[in-house]
Amino acid sequence: MIKPLHSGNPETTPVRIPAGDVLLSADLTIPAEAKAIVAFAHGSGSGRHSTRNRYVAETLNGYRFATLLADLLTEEEEVVDMRTRHLRFDIPMLAERLIHIAEWLQGEPRTKHLKIGWFGASTGAGAALIAAARRPENVMAVVSRGGRPDLAGDYLPDVLAPVLLIVGENDPQVLDLNKSALARLNVQSKLEIVPNATHLFEEPGTLEAAALLAAEWFQGNSD
Repeated sequence: MIKPLHSGNPETTPVRIPAGDVLLSADLTIPAEAKAIVAFAHGSGSGRHSTRNRYVAETLNGYRFATLLADLLTEEEEVVDMRTRHLRFDIPMLAERLIHIAEWLQGEPRTKHLKIGWFGASTGAGAALIAAARRPENVMAVVSRGGRPDLAGDYLPDVLAPVLLIVGENDPQVLDLNKSALARLNVQSKLEIVPNATHLFEEPGTLEAAALLAAEWFQGNSD
């Protein structure tokens, strides 16, 4: 098991990121001597306040990774999506917004020198893989937790960055979808199955295990 390289609580700054004709709200955290930045692609119906993703982000901060947790929908879109539930499954649109986020990170003075890692959960994993395939420059690695990488479809063979798929042992349908997606990847890739975990990694110790697997993957691919 890897050990944290950094302790303390780095400051988190709220930022607004232009994405086409909308502005996305996000939280940017940059530890001292950050070696890369991990941007989170939240899953269906989730956003930057997700307790699970915030836990993973704090773990990554402890390993000197900066993190960006952004809402992929605006407040107005979220209101509509609560009724229709269609935007959260619009994977091409979500991927487009992740590409805008990558462009912002590469132009922002505080982050432009950092390589980008994508951390996707649920449907966000499919969007993250599409973004990694369409804009491969400066992407160091992709991690999916309980994700739907299969939603990246024909973009999967075009992903150039190393990919880690983390799935709960007791999430059989998603596990099968991840195995199918893994077979379509042409890069360094791995499937990690977390014992006793279901889809949301709510069982004791399972989210911690997933966070450590993610930290180790990003650490191994950040040089």
